[in-house]
Amino acid sequence: MNDAQRVILGIDPGTMILGYGVILADRRKVHYVDMGVVDLRKEKDHFAKLNTIFTEVSRIISRYTPDDVAVEAPFYGKNPQVMLKLGRAQGAAIAAAIAANVPIFEYAPRKVKMAVTGQGAASKEQVALILSRTLATELRPEFLDASDALAIALCHFYQLVNPFADVENSTSWEKFVKSHPERMR
Repeated sequence: MNDAQRVILGIDPGTMILGYGVILADRRKVHYVDMGVVDLRKEKDHFAKLNTIFTEVSRIISRYTPDDVAVEAPFYGKNPQVMLKLGRAQGAAIAAAIAANVPIFEYAPRKVKMAVTGQGAASKEQVALILSRTLATELRPEFLDASDALAIALCHFYQLVNPFADVENSTSWEKFVKSHPERMR
């Protein structure tokens, strides 16, 4: 991480609730800035939801001027229609970041949970508990989508300060060698 301070916006895209979380990071410490949700449940038209996502994420970006936007990647699902809608929601959020010329980073849900809790299958409640301790702030249970977004931002911070974290925590030498051929003689 080159800059002295960095604002990171995490987004947990959804077609019913979109969560967002903002952190301020320096080289060693992370500070809670804000979190919230965009409630899309009253909007019935899917394309209007996408417009709302784009508009609201643009507004959040304008307010906090993040250096990076970290977005949760759509996960594997059994229902292709649900996956398509989630992908569109993610795309609308990404389009807002592109329009604002903010770099975008994508993280799988398991990677986020692993980075924050040490367990890739952690529950939303476990993630929120660890975040409340890490960020020294109270996270209310009704904002689990927002706390997930904070976790995505925190995962990105961890990736910035230690880009080899995945490799160093892995027990697979084969993975390490494949990822870093320049280190082999």
